[in-house]
Amino acid sequence: MIRIANVTLPDAKPIAIALTAIYGIGRTRSHAILRKAALNPNIRTAKLTEEDAGKLRTIIEKEYKVEGELRHQIRSNIKRLKDTKSYRGIRHEKRLPVRGQNTKTNSRTIRGNVRMTASGTSSKKSAPAAT
Repeated sequence: MIRIANVTLPDAKPIAIALTAIYGIGRTRSHAILRKAALNPNIRTAKLTEEDAGKLRTIIEKEYKVEGELRHQIRSNIKRLKDTKSYRGIRHEKRLPVRGQNTKTNSRTIRGNVRMTASGTSSKKSAPAAT
C-alpha cells in the first residue's frame, strides 16, 4: 500500500493508472512522472519497492501542485474572478456555464436536471384517491 500526497494508491492497478487517483494528475502527467522516475508504467502498484515509491513521492511533491494545494489555488482563482465582477466571475456566481456553451438546451448538468413540460407543470397525472 503506497501513499502519495495523502492518497492511498490502489494496489491492483498499473502504476500509470493508479497515479490518476491523485487530484491534479491525469494520464499524460502520470506517464511524464514515470518517465522522470525511470519506471515501467505497466508495473502493478503492489510490486513497487519503497525506493521507487520514494522517487515518485519526491517528483510529485517538488514539481507539481496536487490535492489540497491545487484545490486551494483553483478556489482562490474563482474567488478573485467573483470579487472583480468579471464576466466569468458572474457566471460562476450564477452557477451557469463559464466557457461560452449554449444554455438554452445543453446546460442540464450545471443548471440541474429539472425538466418542465410545455405548460410548465409536471406531466405526471395524480393518482385517484382510494375510497
